[in-house]
Amino acid sequence: MSTPSVADRVTSLVRALRTHGIRIGTGESVDAAQAVAALGLDSREHLREGLAAALLHDQGQRAVFDPVFDLYFPRGVGAPERTDGAFDRDELRERLAEALAAGDRAAMARLAAEAVDALGRYDADGFSSMQTLDRLRPQTLLAGIMAGGQGAGGGSGAFTDRIEADEIRRRIEEFREQVRSEARRRVAERRGTDEMARRIPVQTPDRTVFLYAGKDQLAALRRTVHPLARKLATRLAARRRRAARGHIDLRRTLRGSLSTGGVPMRPVLRKRRPARPELVLLCDVSGSVAGFANFTMLLVQALHDEFSKVRVFAFVNRTDEVTDLIARGTADPEGLGDRITTGATVTGWHGSSDYGSALGEFVERYESAVGPRTSVFVLGDARTNQLDPNVAALRRIARSARRVHWLNPEPRSLWDTGDSAAGAYADVVAMHECRTARQLSALVGRLLPV
Repeated sequence: MSTPSVADRVTSLVRALRTHGIRIGTGESVDAAQAVAALGLDSREHLREGLAAALLHDQGQRAVFDPVFDLYFPRGVGAPERTDGAFDRDELRERLAEALAAGDRAAMARLAAEAVDALGRYDADGFSSMQTLDRLRPQTLLAGIMAGGQGAGGGSGAFTDRIEADEIRRRIEEFREQVRSEARRRVAERRGTDEMARRIPVQTPDRTVFLYAGKDQLAALRRTVHPLARKLATRLAARRRRAARGHIDLRRTLRGSLSTGGVPMRPVLRKRRPARPELVLLCDVSGSVAGFANFTMLLVQALHDEFSKVRVFAFVNRTDEVTDLIARGTADPEGLGDRITTGATVTGWHGSSDYGSALGEFVERYESAVGPRTSVFVLGDARTNQLDPNVAALRRIARSARRVHWLNPEPRSLWDTGDSAAGAYADVVAMHECRTARQLSALVGRLLPV
């Protein structure tokens, strides 16, 4: 099979992008050809940015463009070269830990290629990124990197450690995406690039993982708040109508059936008139969890009319009410985090999360906010920085509330690892994995009271 020319690659790239819903006209195609002529092929990244500038209309389309570009302009061809002909998983994990600690993206890309070749093959033509990541388990390297003092910033103190841990998590997610890209490339070489390009799953904002979302991704997420809220409001209203119908009133139904010879032709319902419920949010706004908390707060504020009362509380190691800040923040959602940090008392003597202290202060100052009609949602990763989790305070909240749900943005596989107290809290209240806006939408639609 002959190697396709650069012009053929650009044409195929445009065709694949169109199949994923990106509108590209003749003018953009001509601009792409001129970009290739001007930039040449010396720098793959310069070519990527030039084609993106010529073909795309907004930054959100990069989620589709980047993986398709990687197929038609791959980083390499074939299997990676091995110096000794052998593969040692533990040795690769050590090299990966060093690359993650140093932020060496080129080394991470080479290691992703090695890992897919050695761990991802499942048949003669197939390579699986999921199988590769399951066998390599890069997420378990975080604790070792932090313990070895190879963090991102080299600072000291618990707050700095949290920032470094968030940075390492982002690098691990970047490596995971490199593995996915490499697996797609290897499969495309065997089964056809065009077919693989058509089957690439589109990374829409609602699939963005909260913990690893960058600034642009969070901005794209915030733009989905109001459409998502309208959809959820419609769903909640339908549930409320169904709930208001009530159950069959057996006595009145049988009495009415006397006119039809004892056949209950017209069931009589005992109608309910449920009062609109109250909602309380208790949100961890520290570190990478803040993006998840802020998005959820904005979503609930947009659903405000569906409840008789909504109160929102934020914490890092101190708890303060931010209901008014959220209401004023709907006009400028991007600045919400800064308004909470400057307008509310959420930190005390240090800047690290302290769930035990925050829960205790909530009970001490705001216990009256929780009553028999109140549903409480706790948002956070349950990482206590080795401090007392104060499960008794959460138990007290659970006794007062109608129901309590905990939404955890970390994957379930990381619960109870390191300083996570997820298991202890899950013994008291229902804890749910909530990593993306899609999961959040499903949970909110299912768990919110009517």
